[in-house]
Amino acid sequence: MNSKIVDVTEVQIYLTELLSLVQQGTEIVISQENKPQARLMPLVLPKNSLPPRIPGLHAGAGWMSDDFDESLEGF
Repeated sequence: MNSKIVDVTEVQIYLTELLSLVQQGTEIVISQENKPQARLMPLVLPKNSLPPRIPGLHAGAGWMSDDFDESLEGF
């Protein structure tokens, strides 16, 4: 990933252009008085994230046998 250091005054003027660079993969380090203060980098979202869970969506679809909690001795 490429990196670029930009003074805070330039960020205020060129924010749209800096965001375009970030979308292309450039990391922007924002400095103030030649001291790094923050980093602007692409937001990475998971591509195959699962949909949110919905409580009660399959209510009543499962069951449990009556002897579920019985001992397994003898097997």
